Amino acid sequence: MQEITSELVKSLQEKIERLSLNMEKMKLAEYVDLMNNPARLLFLNFIAGVVRGLGVAVGFTLLGALVLVILQRLVVLNLPLVSDFIAAIVRLVQIQLHGSI
Repeated sequence: MQEITSELVKSLQEKIERLSLNMEKMKLAEYVDLMNNPARLLFLNFIAGVVRGLGVAVGFTLLGALVLVILQRLVVLNLPLVSDFIAAIVRLVQIQLHGSI
């Protein structure tokens, strides 16, 4: 009986140690602290939102600049397909302008 109890205690200690390590890896204590401090949670979420918004703005700016550079190079090549497409857009804009006046 003593052997079973000591083995059981040893097994439980090992399981508790593994559970403790897993909880440390999950950073559960930090998460609970964050949930208990709403001002810090709000501040961190605000900063995260600002950074995401800045990233989106910079990304769209770079993507737009890349598209403009590609379009400039296509216009220089004077391809008939691109020229016809641009001319069609210009005609549609002129029709809309004259139709709305």
